[in-house]
Amino acid sequence: MITIKNTQRKHAINIEQLKTTAQGILNELGYGDFDLGIWLTTSKTIRTYNRDYRKKDKPTDILSFPYHTNLQPGERIKVTCEEDKNIGDIILAIDFINDLLPLFETTLDERLRTILVHGICHLLGYSHYDPDNDEMMTKIEKKIAKKLNITFN
Repeated sequence: MITIKNTQRKHAINIEQLKTTAQGILNELGYGDFDLGIWLTTSKTIRTYNRDYRKKDKPTDILSFPYHTNLQPGERIKVTCEEDKNIGDIILAIDFINDLLPLFETTLDERLRTILVHGICHLLGYSHYDPDNDEMMTKIEKKIAKKLNITFN
């Protein structure tokens, strides 16, 4: 189940489209029946989480908190109980994302779709902190984006 919590009030968000996109991404990755939490919040709130969890005292567009913290890129989640059917939670700073839209020449809804692909890949162990992992992550992001007709930039 996909749970979306929207505590920001500055920007109108198409919650159903976001949920449909997230479900499509999970389906493509073979995790269609897994749980995912998405929190839409402000730059101020995400700055606190970025500071507390990543030691970076500044806002960012997205933070991903995987349920399976030791999962390696490309490794499948092994389900041993119903609780294991959770990939994690994503926090999105909507105002931060909106402020960067001119760089990507896109709409907020489309940028959110792109960022969702990125965040869900992080939940599954992919990262861009080393060249090999970054290459694997980019490849899977592009594959999912193409399949779901999401602009990848």
